[in-house]
Amino acid sequence: MSVERNSGGRVALLALGALGVVFGDIGTSPLYAVATCFSDAHLVVSADYVLGVLSLIFWSLVLVILLKYVAVVLNADNKGEGGVLALTALVVNNERASPRRALYGTLGILGAALFFADGAITPAISVLGAVEGLKIAAPASQIPILPIAAIVLFWLFMIQRHGTGSVARVFGPIMLGWFLVLAVLGVYWILREPRVLVAVDPRHAFSLLTQHQVSALAVLGGVFLTVTGGEALYADMGHFGKTPIRVGWILVVMPALLLNYFGEGALLIQNPAAISNPFYLMAPAWALWPLVILATAAAVIASQAVISGVFSVTHTAVSLGLLPRLRVEHSSADNAGQIYVPTMNWALMVAALALVVGFGSSNALGGAYGLAVSGAMTIVTPLTLSLIKSRSGRESLPLRIGLSLLFIVDIAFLMANMTKLSEGGWLPLSSGLCIYWLMQTWQKGRAALLARLLREQKPVRDFLEDLKRDPPVRVPGTAVFLDAKASGIPRALLNNIKFNRVMHERVVLLTFVTREEPRIPLSKSLTVTPVGEGILRVVAQIGFMDKPNIVDILRESESHGVPYDPERTTYFLSREELIAWRRSDLTPLRRRAFIQMARNAQVVADFYGLPPGRVVEIGTRIEI
Repeated sequence: MSVERNSGGRVALLALGALGVVFGDIGTSPLYAVATCFSDAHLVVSADYVLGVLSLIFWSLVLVILLKYVAVVLNADNKGEGGVLALTALVVNNERASPRRALYGTLGILGAALFFADGAITPAISVLGAVEGLKIAAPASQIPILPIAAIVLFWLFMIQRHGTGSVARVFGPIMLGWFLVLAVLGVYWILREPRVLVAVDPRHAFSLLTQHQVSALAVLGGVFLTVTGGEALYADMGHFGKTPIRVGWILVVMPALLLNYFGEGALLIQNPAAISNPFYLMAPAWALWPLVILATAAAVIASQAVISGVFSVTHTAVSLGLLPRLRVEHSSADNAGQIYVPTMNWALMVAALALVVGFGSSNALGGAYGLAVSGAMTIVTPLTLSLIKSRSGRESLPLRIGLSLLFIVDIAFLMANMTKLSEGGWLPLSSGLCIYWLMQTWQKGRAALLARLLREQKPVRDFLEDLKRDPPVRVPGTAVFLDAKASGIPRALLNNIKFNRVMHERVVLLTFVTREEPRIPLSKSLTVTPVGEGILRVVAQIGFMDKPNIVDILRESESHGVPYDPERTTYFLSREELIAWRRSDLTPLRRRAFIQMARNAQVVADFYGLPPGRVVEIGTRIEI
């Protein structure tokens, strides 16, 4: 479904839904970002310093989110899908004959791995930052912050199975109310201290950076927390489309955020002691409890932005052969981009709960937050530059120069976040590198396994000659065999004839080929080629966001002259038992990891939507 062709009313509804899914992460940064900018104990909360911080925040939102992501990167969509892997697939496809292809592929995998690492920290820090408002609302009480945060997180992950569409209908109006509250609080304090508006002058930012070189780097790491939702915004593009996201950002989100940040700055100029929790101290005492409740709801929604993005990137990674088969549920009949991945949902829940218990506060988590997502956001820039160059040539020179300058901003933020390594930044960085290693292990392992299978595959000509020389018993019906490369005869068919001496009257060799585009209509994806002796080869090209379904493929094949009778069709699958081989191209550690990942992958029959009563699995042992 192309959102861009929808009516204005439809775009408005999608923009409202986007408020509840796409902008939650960046929309709750006011809960902790400004306080984190002053977390260095040596910093003095002076008026000049506050204006410098506000100037950095203002220009960061303008340069990184408005110009880079909203104006440029959203145009680097892969037929409506966003995220670093969708972008990488598009870039690699355009660089097919270039030596840079391998480099871009590696960068894309690393960016996806870092985004996964960020997926658990965002829910933890957002919910903790909101629930900690209870300390301001009821300072004398002993409210158990950590258990409440854990309950909220558990509830959040439990509702994911209902799909982002259902979630958006509930969360969108709540987030609209949240942004209105942010704006009202900000306007109230700006009217009391209007001089904060001079912070739009970039000289205040340059003054802070040049006069406080050492502490300014730490402040820049805190400022980055105001733009951390940029990558989630891009990854979630497939859920709603770029037009609703742009409308939501320009008309609602950015104005509300800027007003609130400037309001927090106005409060700090009048009362430097409010740095302990400037967001909640902006509100009058009578509004604290409602604000805590609303902030907690907004924090839950902030987590939704990253969780939805993780689901999208996971689906892409599975389709591109970077992760094992995982169960993916499409939660919307109208929008194919709205999906739910149970395995990733529960993994994120466990990790988020562990972070809440392990770090104990949003300030402590602030040190761990930012480094991984900063790396992912930095990687997106050179990939987008490559795509712009390949699409537009010389006409894109001004745009490429502008994006190159923004790349300097990305590098500055990355260097600033590197100062957080000892404060917890090592955790997302090491987690991201571990995920990167696992993704590369699965990619290399699949390549080694495929090479092994192809070496043992029998050529079609030899197989047909064997059939004529020693024909097996032919039985009625159709047998469907999966063939990885559409080149020879699959092992399952060879073993069935070898051990059972039986062959169906019609045999379909089915091959799936994943292309570097999100979706390919079934009517345009099939190629049917007669092989001989009642054997047909069917090649189905699918997009990386398509859900492969063998039954649907066979039904569509009827229009290509392949008869399909569900009650007379049997599906033969090869179940490989992988055995470690001393002469393998994989290192021992990679080999063990790949074998374990293969054992935990979703069953092939379930992944391809096969009817349980019509499946025959033929086991085989393969050394790898």
